[in-house]
Amino acid sequence: MFLSAVIFGLLGSFHCVGMCGPIAFMLPIDRKNRTKGFFQILSYHLGRLLTYSLIGLLFGLLGKGFYFFGFQQQLSIIVGFTMILVIVYPKLFSKVNGSKNLSKIIFKVKNALGKELKNRKNNTFFTIGFLNGFLPCGLVYMAVFGAITTTNALSGSLYMFLFGLGTIPLMTSVVYLGNFSKGMIRQKVQKAIPVVVVFIGVLFVLRGLGLGIPYISPEPVIDSINANYLCH
Repeated sequence: MFLSAVIFGLLGSFHCVGMCGPIAFMLPIDRKNRTKGFFQILSYHLGRLLTYSLIGLLFGLLGKGFYFFGFQQQLSIIVGFTMILVIVYPKLFSKVNGSKNLSKIIFKVKNALGKELKNRKNNTFFTIGFLNGFLPCGLVYMAVFGAITTTNALSGSLYMFLFGLGTIPLMTSVVYLGNFSKGMIRQKVQKAIPVVVVFIGVLFVLRGLGLGIPYISPEPVIDSINANYLCH
């Protein structure tokens, strides 16, 4: 299932360019010194990866709780169906508004980003990337769903880390070329995203059903243990 994280990142970066693209393009990188500029962009990405990893750590820990109480299979099914419903019936979720406290936090993050974009300190790029990772994004939410279905905090962190890695190629291109992803290519990718999300949602459902299909729908661990125990 870790492959789904990379896919979310690669395709999701086209979606996220609308929000994060302007921030990446406005990075105060040194465009005359390519080596320095490279490390500045690297620092920006490391900041984003750290944020995604911390988010994954938190939700992976939550997923561990479900796993400990034997709800991991059911959780995988719920997450899969939620992914599908978000795409098939988006109106069901369009009226779901964030709390005022969450809105205030996002507002503070945006203000902090605005201030950091004006700085040129050594830690500026890492800080911008770190804050950037907290901005709301639909594909990030989908990746978080995936992190919850992992069995421990480390796996959840790795899942979100891989998601972040998938976003790096396009976000790096935006830094140099701006919002170049307009036109036919972006339109085709945007159309492909819902299909991919539904496909991954189906995979999560199959995983939860535990049909005994290797890699796709493995038999639940508890059932396997019980079967081996009965054999002896």
